[in-house]
Amino acid sequence: MTDAEQHEAPRPARLVLVGPQGSGKGTQAERIAERFRIAAISTGDVFRQNIKDETDLGRQVKSIIDAGDLVSDALTFEVVRDRLTQPDAATGFLLDGFPRNLGQLGLLDTYLDEREAPLTAVLELGVPRAVSMDRLMRRAFEQGRTDDTEEAIANRLSIYERETAPILEVYRDHGLVDSIDGVGSLDEVTERIFSALAARGIVPAAV
Repeated sequence: MTDAEQHEAPRPARLVLVGPQGSGKGTQAERIAERFRIAAISTGDVFRQNIKDETDLGRQVKSIIDAGDLVSDALTFEVVRDRLTQPDAATGFLLDGFPRNLGQLGLLDTYLDEREAPLTAVLELGVPRAVSMDRLMRRAFEQGRTDDTEEAIANRLSIYERETAPILEVYRDHGLVDSIDGVGSLDEVTERIFSALAARGIVPAAV
């Protein structure tokens, strides 16, 4: 084995993080992004930033939300695509909250294929429904979120199971999915994620 083969460059971290509400995705996304020095792209955060900056996309999104309507898959993708073109996403990214359904998956895959920069892993952060419910109810109580009733939380989890979970089957068929046990301490879950990525040759680049 040559010295070059012994020191192969790590695979790029182009990642999607999938999991139900209450799975701890937000915290783990921050940790992954920090370790790999990549952009953590949360759909909700990108929406809010565009609205705050009063961009053309932000104004479109705001008018839809203000009217009480759902932002279409096409417009959601436009916002995400704009974010992916920014410099900090050039060497890698972590998508949290996108794609949310099969339609968005198709839009993302087409875009990445055109750039010849496909995803390198999809992380499924799994927790039992009862654990998600308990975490979300506790958080609602601690934050005084009276609109987060047990019924409302159960409905959001049902939407995830119906609309988002099916994307995992598509990615699983492509050999991209690593299922991570999301039950345990933050550090334990983080270590499971890093170990799964390392097994794929996705490790932080040397400084």
